[in-house]
Amino acid sequence: MDEGGSRIRRRVSLPKRNRPSLGCIFGAPTAAELEPGDEGKEEEEMVAENRRRKTAGVLPVEVQPLLLSDSPECLVLGGGDTNPDLLRRMPTDRGVGDQHNDSEVDMFGDYDSFTENSFIAQVDDLEQKYMQLPEHKKHATDFATENLCSESIKNKLSITTIGNLTELQTDKHTENQSGYEGVTIEPGADLLYDVPSSQALYFENLQNSSNDLGDHSMKERDWKSSSHNTVNEELPHNCIEQLQQNDESSSKVRTSSDMNRRKSIKDHLKSAMTGNAKAQTPIFSRSKQLKDTLLSEEINVAKKTIESSSNDLGPFYSLPSKVRDLYAQFKGIEKLYEWQHTCLTLNSVQERKNLIYSLPTSGGKTLVAEILMLQELLCCRKDVLMILPYVAIVQEKLHMIGEGSRGATLEMTLAKILYTSKTTQIIGMSATLNNVEDLQKFLQAEYYTSQFRPVELKEYLKINDTIYEVDSKAENGMTFSRLLNYKYSDTLKKMDPDHLVALVTEVIPNYSCLVFCPSKKNCENVAEMICKFLSKEYLKHKEKEKCEMIKNLKNIGNGNLCPVLKRTIPFGVAYHHSGLTSDERKLLEEAYSTGVLCLFTCTSTLAAGVNLPARRVILRAPYVAKEFLKRNQYKQMIGRAGRAGIDTIGESILILQEKDKQQVLELITKPLENCYSHLVQEFTKGIQTLFLSLIGLKIATNLDDICHFMNGTFFGVQQKILLKEKSLWEITVESLRYLTEKGLLQKDTIYKSEEEVQYNFHITKLGRASFKGTIDLAYCDILYRDLKKGLEGLVLESLLHLIYLTTPYDLVSQCNPDWMIYFRQFSQLSPAEQNVAAILGVSESFIGKKASGQAIRKKVDKDVVNRLYLSFVLYTLLKETNIWTVSEKFNMPRGYIQNLLTGAASFSSCVLHFCEELEEFWVYRALLVELTKKLTYCVKAELIPLMEVTGVLEGRAKQLYSAGYKSLMHLANANPEVLVRTIDHLSRRQAKQIVSSAKMLLHEKAEALQEEVEELLRLPSDLPGAVASSTDKA
Repeated sequence: MDEGGSRIRRRVSLPKRNRPSLGCIFGAPTAAELEPGDEGKEEEEMVAENRRRKTAGVLPVEVQPLLLSDSPECLVLGGGDTNPDLLRRMPTDRGVGDQHNDSEVDMFGDYDSFTENSFIAQVDDLEQKYMQLPEHKKHATDFATENLCSESIKNKLSITTIGNLTELQTDKHTENQSGYEGVTIEPGADLLYDVPSSQALYFENLQNSSNDLGDHSMKERDWKSSSHNTVNEELPHNCIEQLQQNDESSSKVRTSSDMNRRKSIKDHLKSAMTGNAKAQTPIFSRSKQLKDTLLSEEINVAKKTIESSSNDLGPFYSLPSKVRDLYAQFKGIEKLYEWQHTCLTLNSVQERKNLIYSLPTSGGKTLVAEILMLQELLCCRKDVLMILPYVAIVQEKLHMIGEGSRGATLEMTLAKILYTSKTTQIIGMSATLNNVEDLQKFLQAEYYTSQFRPVELKEYLKINDTIYEVDSKAENGMTFSRLLNYKYSDTLKKMDPDHLVALVTEVIPNYSCLVFCPSKKNCENVAEMICKFLSKEYLKHKEKEKCEMIKNLKNIGNGNLCPVLKRTIPFGVAYHHSGLTSDERKLLEEAYSTGVLCLFTCTSTLAAGVNLPARRVILRAPYVAKEFLKRNQYKQMIGRAGRAGIDTIGESILILQEKDKQQVLELITKPLENCYSHLVQEFTKGIQTLFLSLIGLKIATNLDDICHFMNGTFFGVQQKILLKEKSLWEITVESLRYLTEKGLLQKDTIYKSEEEVQYNFHITKLGRASFKGTIDLAYCDILYRDLKKGLEGLVLESLLHLIYLTTPYDLVSQCNPDWMIYFRQFSQLSPAEQNVAAILGVSESFIGKKASGQAIRKKVDKDVVNRLYLSFVLYTLLKETNIWTVSEKFNMPRGYIQNLLTGAASFSSCVLHFCEELEEFWVYRALLVELTKKLTYCVKAELIPLMEVTGVLEGRAKQLYSAGYKSLMHLANANPEVLVRTIDHLSRRQAKQIVSSAKMLLHEKAEALQEEVEELLRLPSDLPGAVASSTDKA
C-alpha cells in the first residue's frame, strides 16, 4: 500500500472465540506485530467485549456509513469469515499522519481494493444483486440495503437508508436471505459502545441533513463527475487496474445509473471514514472504561450522600470500595485485624469524639489512623492535620508529650486546638502509655487499648553463655532456656566476648536482625567485627543487588563511599545512626526492607523513628550512651521484633553483665514510666513561647483568660503533682512579668471599678518579630544585638559574616572545636574574612594559643568562638558543596554536617521573618532571601532553580544542567521520553514526575504574578472621590 494509506490504519483485536461468518469482526495483529505490553491490554479488551456482547444480546446493529474509531479496538465490518490476508495487511501504526489528515483527498489509497473480501466490494456485489430485482429498480435514487449477512450469521447486521433513516420495506426474497426481520432498537440499549465522539457527531450531522438528501439523483450526478476522477487519481496504478476490471465485469449486469450510485456509496463511506480519522479521541481499553464507570458510579453515590445528612459513602468503613482495593493492591492488606474493626466501629469514633488508642508496636495502629483521616477527608469533607514527632502518622508518639521541648511543643499545639475549636476531632495513638487518665482528661478523649500483636514476641536475657526466657510467672522473672552452642576460637572470644556472632548467625541471612548499640562508634565497630568472622558464603547472598547498592551509595556521595560500609555491605551488614546523611539512610533502609541487607547495627533512635522490624532484636547492653535503659525505651526496641506477614515469631535478646542483673530484672517487670508535662520545665521553649503566641494570635490577651487557658493544658491537669511551692496562677504571673521586662509584651492596666482591675497584654514589635520568626526566646535579645552590631560594619565581600549571623545558637553548646583544624582554617582566611573575625572579637593569636595548649589570660566569649567555628564549616560547605570533603576537612560526621546545614537554612529563614517585622533591619531582607536559598540547596547558584523541582537532588540537577535543561521553563516544557534517553539512570516515572512538578511550579509562579497584576490594576477602595461618585450614580 502507499504511504498515505498505511498512516490511517488502526490496531484491531480479535476475540478468541469460534463464531462462523462474523458480521462484526475485531481483528488482532499477529504476535510479531504486537508492541511490548499490548498482550495484557488485548486480553482485557477481549474480556470486556465478551461481557458487552452478553449484556447487549444478539441484536442487529444499525450501521451508518463505516465508522472508524481511534480507540485500540477498531471495528472492521465484513460479510464473511475473517480473512487472514486482510488481517496481515492491517498494520499496527496507532497514529494518523497529520499531513495526510488536513486535506480532502482520498487518504485510503488501495484500502478498498481487496475486491473479493473488502466491505466496499461486498456492498458493490449486494447492490448489484439488489438492483437486478425488477420490483426494486424503480428505487434507484432512494436505495436501502438491509441484513447483509447470510442465514448462518449469528451476529446480524443491518444498514439503514442514508436518505432519511426511516424503516424500509423489503421483499420476501431479501427477508428470506437474511433469515429474520429487523428488530427495533430501544433508545436505552448500549449498542454503540465503541462509538467515539467524532462518530456521535457524525450521527447528529447526518440526522440534521437527512431532509436535504432526498434529491439523491442530483448528488449522484455530482459525485459521478468528481469522485470517480478523484479515486482514479489517488489510487496506485495496480488498484486502478483492479477497479477498471471490476467496472468492466459489473457493466454487463448494471446500468449507467447503477454505476453512479455505487460510486456515491464508496465515496460517501470514504468521506465518513476520513472525518472520523481526522477526529482525535482518547484511547481507552474496555476494562479501563468499565473500571472508570464503576468508580464514577461510586463517586456519584458519594456526592449524593454528601448532599444528604449521612456521612456514609461506601461499604469500607464508610469509604468507597476503591479505598479497600487500593490497600489490597499497594499494601497487600486484604482484611483488617479484629481490634482494628472494633476500634473503627466504636461509638466514640462514629460520633467524632476525641480518641486515644494504645497497642504494642507493630499492631497496625497506623492503618486505623489512615482510615480515620480518609473518613474525615472524603466523608466529612474537612481538613486533617498530621502531627509527626518522627515519621509516624497523626499522634503515633503521643507518649512523647512528656519528652523535653518536643513534648512542650506538642502540648502547646494540642492545647490551642482544644481551646479554639470545639468541633475538631483529635485522634492520639501510642505504643507505650501508663498514666493514660491524665491524657484522657487533657484531650477530653475516650480510650481504647488492646494487647494484640500480629506476631508473638518472646523476650530473652543473655548472661555469659546462658540464655533465659523472660517469664512474669517465675519467681525471679526469668527461666532457663538454653546454652549457646557455638565453637569459639581464642581470637573470636577476645574480639566478641558477648557472642554476637553466634546470636546473629542463627538468623541471618535468611531472616533479618537488629543489633542495638549504646553509641554511634560502637555501631560501626560491631558491624565490622561481625563481618570479620562471617563465612564467605554470606558474600553470595543477593550479590548482584549488593553491588548495585554500593554503586548507588557512590552516586549520592559524588563518588565517595564510607570505608566501613564498603567492607560490611558485601556481607549484608550495615550500621545505622545519625552520622549518615539522609540519602544514605534512605538507601540503607530500602535495602534492609527488601532483604538485600539482613543485619543493622543501630542506635536507639531507630527504634523510635523508623519502622524496620526484624526476626530477632539484640540489645548490646542495657544502656543508651551512659544512661541505664528506661522501660519505655526497652519496650520500643524489642517491639521491632516480629514482622507481620513474614515471621511467625519475634525474638528479643538483652545482653547483660552480672553487675547489671538486678537492675535488668527490675526493668523487665516494672510498669511503664508515667508521662509528665514539660511546659514549665522547658521555660523559654515552653510556657513563655506559649504566652507570646496566645497574645500574638489574640487567643487570650488578659490575665484571666490566660489562666483559664493554662488550666486546660496537660500541665494544668497535672499541676497538683508538678507544683509543690508555687501555684499555677503565680507561675503565669511570673512568666508574663518576665516577657514584659524583656520587651516582648506590654501590659495595660484597666480599672473596671475601684476594686476590680483587669490586666491586658499586647505584643510589642520585638515580640511580634520573635513570634513571627519562631525564635527561641532564650536567644531573641542576643539575635537582636548581633543584627544591630552587624549594621555597624557588615562585611559583604564574602558570605562569612552573613553565615555567622544565621548559624543556629542552640548548636553552639554542642560544638567542641578541633583547635588545630580551627587554626589551619583561620590562617587561610582572606583579609576581608579576617576582618569578620576581628569584628566578632576572635583573634588569630587566641586560636593559635588554644591549638598549642598555651594558657590564655584574656577572656573571650566561648559561644562566639564556637559559633564562628561552625560558621567556618558552613562557609566551606557552600564554597565546595560537597559534604564528604568538608567532613574530612573538619573531622566531623557527614550526618552532623548535614544537620548543621539544615538547621542553618531553617534558622536563616527564621531570621528573615524576624527582620521583616523590624524596619531597622530592612537591609538584611534581600540578603537573607538569597542566603536561605543557598543554605537550603547547597549547590552552585546555577543549579538552584532546578533543585526547586520535586525529585531533583544535586546529582540529578547537574545531569539536567549538563544536558541543557538550565531553567524551570526548560523542564516544564521537556518531553519525558527525551529525558529518559538523555539522562542516565532516570526512569520514565521519575521523568514524568519531574516534568509535572516543573509545570506546577511554573503555573504557581505565573498565578502569583497574575495576582500582582490584578492587585496593581484594582481600583483602591479608599480612592478619594470614589464614594461620592458612586453616591451620585445612585
